[in-house]
Amino acid sequence: MISSAANTAVIQVVAGLGCRRGCSLEDLSTLLIDSLQAQGLTVDNLAGLASIAHKRDEPGLLALAERLGLTLTCFSPEELSPYQHLVQACALTLAATGSPAVAEPCALALAEHLGGHVAQLLGSKTRNASATCALASISAKDIA
Repeated sequence: MISSAANTAVIQVVAGLGCRRGCSLEDLSTLLIDSLQAQGLTVDNLAGLASIAHKRDEPGLLALAERLGLTLTCFSPEELSPYQHLVQACALTLAATGSPAVAEPCALALAEHLGGHVAQLLGSKTRNASATCALASISAKDIA
């Protein structure tokens, strides 16, 4: 029998994260783990984390990246604009961030950057009271 760890090692993903100011490490971590588990994945499948540029100093996001040993890559609203047509826009998110969506375009942008080709979202974004998370896949052969 093949273990689940052997099966999940084939898929590498990135997580795009949006959050309210002051979102806790635990809220972000729980949401991320739940999002991964919903896709049959673990943190071992993660190749990176992404968010919007004005969240680059958000303590919860920085603590999550540190806990996981991953880089937090931040994108400007302009860098995310090519991915916006693929996701549902939110007027509140646009007003707060300058981008009509955060989690999904961030995941797509980072996955494309790392993989060198058009990325795909894995399912719908997930959310809790203070954050959103979207996963995008990268083929293992594309990871440097």
